[in-house]
Amino acid sequence: SPRLYVSVDAATKESLKAVDRPLFSDFWERFLDSLKSLHDKDQRTVYRLTLVKGWNVEEIDAYANLLKLGQPDFIEIKGVTYCGSSATSKLTMENVPWHADVKEFSEVLASKSGGVYELACEHVHSCCVLLAKVDKFKINGKWHTWIDYDRFNELVTSGKPFKSSDYMAVTPSWAVYGADEGGFDPDQARFKKERRHGAAALKG
Repeated sequence: SPRLYVSVDAATKESLKAVDRPLFSDFWERFLDSLKSLHDKDQRTVYRLTLVKGWNVEEIDAYANLLKLGQPDFIEIKGVTYCGSSATSKLTMENVPWHADVKEFSEVLASKSGGVYELACEHVHSCCVLLAKVDKFKINGKWHTWIDYDRFNELVTSGKPFKSSDYMAVTPSWAVYGADEGGFDPDQARFKKERRHGAAALKG
């Protein structure tokens, strides 16, 4: 894969223990080592943050500190998806952030990076925002967060060393943060499911 992800489910030892319920007593040290290891990778590296209202949204300063450890190319920030209640999860719909919440968190996190990261892309339906390193992926004012997969496959087949900059592609205008399309590809058809309840649902 052209990307290496690390899930950053929380930004402090206490909250990570509460969210992930780790098996190992040295879970925090293992977690930090995983972040640090990204720093030396030549391929695209990504922190994946899942926001949970009431759990980790308030830890913005701690998240900013974690960015300095791995210095990932991207930070993917997504609102948690509620999948129903269970004996192993205490999440409710109250813990699910709106896209506006995710945007606000992302904007503050970007500002705390001191210009290293900026808001590059968003997908409103997925409640997701992407921060990217400015010095690597913003060229002449245009984001290059997309992947040229044909070029990537050529590089892999060649067997020669290569870096993430060798297979980057220009980000489509509809995917750029703040675009009117909100991350939806205008060339793809969208189908909206009509929900019917009660007597209406019994017809037809």
